[in-house]
Amino acid sequence: MSATAQPAKMKKDESFLGKLGGTLVRRKKSKEVSDLHEEGKNAINAPMLPSGTDIHPEDTLLEENAERIMLDPTSRENLKFKDLLKVLIDWINSELEEDRIIVKDLEEDCYDGQVLQKLFEKLSGRKLNVAEVTQSEIGQKQKLQTVLEAVNELLRPHGWTIEWSVDSIHSKNLVAIVYLLVALAMHFQAPIRLPEHVSAKVVVVKQKREGILQTALVSKELTSTTEYVHRDAFDTLLDHAPDKLNVVKTSLITFVNKHLNKLNLEVTELESQFADGVYLILLMGLLENYFVPLYNFFLTPESFEQKVHNVAFAFELMQDGGLKKPKARPEDVVNLNLKSTLRVLYNLFTNYKNSD
Repeated sequence: MSATAQPAKMKKDESFLGKLGGTLVRRKKSKEVSDLHEEGKNAINAPMLPSGTDIHPEDTLLEENAERIMLDPTSRENLKFKDLLKVLIDWINSELEEDRIIVKDLEEDCYDGQVLQKLFEKLSGRKLNVAEVTQSEIGQKQKLQTVLEAVNELLRPHGWTIEWSVDSIHSKNLVAIVYLLVALAMHFQAPIRLPEHVSAKVVVVKQKREGILQTALVSKELTSTTEYVHRDAFDTLLDHAPDKLNVVKTSLITFVNKHLNKLNLEVTELESQFADGVYLILLMGLLENYFVPLYNFFLTPESFEQKVHNVAFAFELMQDGGLKKPKARPEDVVNLNLKSTLRVLYNLFTNYKNSD
């Protein structure tokens, strides 16, 4: 090893191992520091532990056979995982809009129990006997205890595995928080589409006998499929009569062209021609008999974001017309997801099929 390379390596080692409270390249006379070094060595040399994982001193202070779970940094940057977080945040904000609660970060906004309390009360229609505002850690954990007992009492009989606890939620364990929110969304059949097959890698740090730390990298499945969503006639039709899909598409094309022809527009491909949201917006104006100002949407959208804006705006018009919020996501329609597009159009068809 060259003389110039060695100091750089030592500096890197010190920076990384320092997170465990010590360094393996210096000798310390203190027995406590030496013991901590040994713990750090076991933790770092454990199989499967990613080199970029942040392990803080408090994460190693565990009782015998106790364990701590931390989200692997690579999972935090995973696009599907980030998409899942966004869907959950948007759903919470939609549910708690009347309470003027705005969630921006699940870890920072859910750990004290306040948001979880309000969300559970809104979904279940049940008022919990807890203090409205709790600043102390004890008070926050007492509120969490009450909320989670109510949640577990509701979910456990339906076969849910409880992947969360008071300590994990309060310590801002994002995986535990996501598990809880996904379970609530699925149980209460939230009108949202969760990304399918989302997994997250977590680092499990476990305290064994004689102060030895063991670590492992484990994959946790957060979502599988979206079959939990409330099933409607469209699902039944596709599941039990897939051979009739072309019949359904023909009926929907006839329906939309009946109205779009008034603007000299015609649809031949459902998934592609509605993907930018323009036809959806114009169709809603025709069905509800009003003109949509052109400055409210992009008439010739070019970017993905502009198309998502258009489809989301069309969804708002549907809700203004008295329809429920579409279960499909704007992103799915823009991405040419046929089932999502057919679901949206089928919803319009069932509500406006008798309109002239």
